[in-house]
Amino acid sequence: MIPADCPGSATLIPSPPLRRPAPWIALACGAVIVTIAMGIRQGFGLFMRPVELDFGVGREGFGLAMAVQNLIFGLAQPFVGALADRFGPGRVAAGGGLLYAIGLALAALASTALGLTVTLGLLLGLAMAGVTFVVVLGAVVPLMPPGRRGAAAGIVTAGGSVGQFLLVPATQIAVDGLGWRGALLAAAGLAALMIPLAIGIARKAGSAAGRTAVTPKDIPLSSALRQAAGHRGYWLLNAGFFVCGFHIAFVSTHLPAFLTDAGLDPGIGARALALIGLFNILGSYAFGVAADRLRKKYVLSWIYFARAAVMALFVVFPLTPLTATLFACAIGFLWLGTVPLTSGLVGQIFGVRYLSTLFGIVFMSHQVGAFFGAWGAGFIFAHTGSYDAAWTLSLGIALLAGLVNLPIRDAPLARPDMQTRPA
Repeated sequence: MIPADCPGSATLIPSPPLRRPAPWIALACGAVIVTIAMGIRQGFGLFMRPVELDFGVGREGFGLAMAVQNLIFGLAQPFVGALADRFGPGRVAAGGGLLYAIGLALAALASTALGLTVTLGLLLGLAMAGVTFVVVLGAVVPLMPPGRRGAAAGIVTAGGSVGQFLLVPATQIAVDGLGWRGALLAAAGLAALMIPLAIGIARKAGSAAGRTAVTPKDIPLSSALRQAAGHRGYWLLNAGFFVCGFHIAFVSTHLPAFLTDAGLDPGIGARALALIGLFNILGSYAFGVAADRLRKKYVLSWIYFARAAVMALFVVFPLTPLTATLFACAIGFLWLGTVPLTSGLVGQIFGVRYLSTLFGIVFMSHQVGAFFGAWGAGFIFAHTGSYDAAWTLSLGIALLAGLVNLPIRDAPLARPDMQTRPA
């Protein structure tokens, strides 16, 4: 409160409220945070062979570190999302950026499989929970008009692919020029930039941007969680996103080694990961726009069925630089298009007040799938000498995911006490 300007008046007027970030500033900062976080993460597969040659950590051991990272990333997500809903996404993202940089710097000093598991696995898994889709989408999406939320989510998601396109080749160059340890230190410096960028998505928790007619401010989180737990469609979304996580982790962790095993140049693996990122820029935005215009569950099903078709063609045709390139382009278009659609369905059904928490739980399922994609494929290779069974499994569960999204009831939940609340 401050005194009024009128002389002799003791009248007090309220201090101006803290301004929330402009939507375009939050969108830009959020997209860059995801660009850095996901861009660095998608290049970890390029460290597998150098680490294996340096101190003998095999593919199963390296895959285990990546699997732990994905699992911790997922298990921490609901709790980190709840922290963002309660204390604001800016603080959570700043803490995640700091931990990300520390984890990468410590990984550069590792000399055992356990050291990699603790740093690249545990620390980076916790860090990424604070600087990726759940927290950033929970900050950006509520600021947008309802008819633009899908497109905004698509732009943020595309940021991860911009990072993959730009940073994966840069990581390969850094590994070649600085060694894998020097490349990790360089990545740590880049990760530290996420700390000041977090200011751009900072807003007061539970602000008006997060209130809707579906989830007004005074509805407690426990009530929202009970609603989700009793909704069959929420569990089906979890099942489908499990499959998405399996695919992403399997391909990003093992595709470079798979191509090298077939006699292709290691640079082709790096190029394939970069192309996945490039084409997903288009895919993420296209599916984000589709989330605003089409029925989300049907588009989700189409993505999973299309992934199955792409994988089937990839394993049937001879493996050449051309087929590797075509596969990367096709799977890239379908790569993270599930994110704006899945988060959009959560927000459509349950509202956006607790989007970070509710989508965080769904994302946990995604990362449990990623655990099995990263570690399971390494396990299969270690015991069979090939990735054939892993590709077959990926194709089969893609078909299953396409089916489970079809019966989701996607109408917004309505309760008598909600219908009378203003937006």
